[in-house]
Amino acid sequence: MSDYFDAFEMGQTSERGMQAVAPEVFRGIYAMPAFVTIPTSNLVASTDFWVRGLGFIELFSNPGQVVHLRRWAYQDVLLVPGPDTADMETPAMTVSFSCVLSQITEIADACADLSPGSVSGPRDTAWITRDVEVTTPEGVRVICTAPREFDPDSQEARDLIATGIPAPEGGKEGDNGVHG
Repeated sequence: MSDYFDAFEMGQTSERGMQAVAPEVFRGIYAMPAFVTIPTSNLVASTDFWVRGLGFIELFSNPGQVVHLRRWAYQDVLLVPGPDTADMETPAMTVSFSCVLSQITEIADACADLSPGSVSGPRDTAWITRDVEVTTPEGVRVICTAPREFDPDSQEARDLIATGIPAPEGGKEGDNGVHG
């Protein structure tokens, strides 16, 4: 028996494929359940890349101390002054952000225009997403990931089911009741 259940409707990307619409940027103030803090030697240049390339907004800033960036709800990044890490051979860190499929090429193109050579992909994954990898000016590896169309008859679906992860059932009500 599996402890996993279909709860795909809970995510902001519960709609899959090219028809999925991205939620609006969330401008509310909340207690952030998770966020990343990224040191940068150039707050202005880093903010520009994250905003124009990755689609974040500058929610607020305290000049010279912190820039709070956001895309969707719970996709928060704090840029803070720090040492230059861009020349490190391995990324300083990796962080992934959900997006919708129609944004993948847009993000890849914008980042490649801002920083040639910073983009790898897009590529399709075995877990039914399309990902693009971007290395930011700070040396952070950002993965933008979007759910692809789900084909319940595909090998990918069979592989997920074989590992105990139930396939999302399109049009079915969510399954957030008692389990086990």
